[in-house]
Amino acid sequence: MEKRIAVITPVSHLKGILKLLFTKGKIFLDEESSKNEVRNLLLQNNINTILCNPNQQTYKIDKDLLRGTNVNLINTCSTGMNHIDVEYCNKNNIKIYSLTKDMELINNLPSTSELAFGLMVSLLRKISEGKKHVSQYNWDYTQFMGRQIKDLNIGIIGYGRLGKMMFNYCKAFGANVYVYDPYVSHTFSNLEEIFTKCDVISLHVHVTDETKYMINKDLFGYINKDCYIVNTSRGEIVNELDIAVGLKLGIITGYATDVIENEFDDLTKSPIIDAMNSGENIIITPHVGGMTIEGQTKAYTWAINKF
Repeated sequence: MEKRIAVITPVSHLKGILKLLFTKGKIFLDEESSKNEVRNLLLQNNINTILCNPNQQTYKIDKDLLRGTNVNLINTCSTGMNHIDVEYCNKNNIKIYSLTKDMELINNLPSTSELAFGLMVSLLRKISEGKKHVSQYNWDYTQFMGRQIKDLNIGIIGYGRLGKMMFNYCKAFGANVYVYDPYVSHTFSNLEEIFTKCDVISLHVHVTDETKYMINKDLFGYINKDCYIVNTSRGEIVNELDIAVGLKLGIITGYATDVIENEFDDLTKSPIIDAMNSGENIIITPHVGGMTIEGQTKAYTWAINKF
C-alpha cells in the first residue's frame, strides 16, 4: 500500500530533506497547522502515515486527532514521545517509530547538551539581563556580577547520553561535577545530596512515572547556597509552580529551561512563563535543544530512511 505521509513538522529549511521525503511516498506538507487543520488533512486525503517532531507542535497526537483516520504509523524525529499519546496508539495498532534507541545516530547529536551548557552560562553570567541593560544605553557592570564555572559544584541528574556530554563540558571548564542516577553505580545515592552540595543542577532524564515532578519544593529545603536549575529534558520533570515560588522567595537563584509542561496547550496558562514575565530570573527557549542545522539534518534523514 502506498504511503500517504502527512508531514506536520517544519522540514523545508533543511537541505535535501524534502527531496528525500518524496522518494518515500505521496507527501502532504502541512508544516505549521492547527490540530483541527491536521485532522482534516488526515481525513480528507486518506493519510496512513505521520512524520512529526515535538519542538514546534502545539498539540498532542491523540485520540481527538487520530480517531476515524487511517493512520497506522507515526514517525517522530525525536527521542522523546510526550507529544504522542503512546497508550492510545498501542491500543489501536498504530506503530510508532522514534530515535530513542538509535544510538549510532544520537551519540553523535550533542546539540541539546550544548544548549544546556549555554543556558547555564547565561544564567551564571546574567547575559540576558546585560543585553537588555545595554539596549537601553546603560553601562553599569556592577548589576551583573556573575559566577565562574571553574570550581563550582555542578550536579548532573541523569547520566545517559546527554548527561554524560554535559558532565564532560563542565569538567573541561574546571567544575566539580557530581552525578545522580539510580541506574548508574558510583553516583550520589539520592537527590537530597545533590541539592545540598551543588550550585547548579542540570536535568537530563526522560519523562516517566518515576521522574515526573521529581524536582519540587520538598527538595528545596536542602538548598543552602545559590542554586541554579537547568532543564533541557521535559517540562514535566519539574513542578513549575514550585519553581516559580522558589524563585520568588529567593530559595532558587535562577531557572533556565528549553521545555515547559504545557507546550502542547495554551501557552498563556503556563505558570513558568508568567513567572518569567513577572521579573523572576528565568530563561526560557522554545524547545530548540536539538534544533541545529547539523542535528536536524542528521536526525530527519535517519528517521525518514526508516520508511
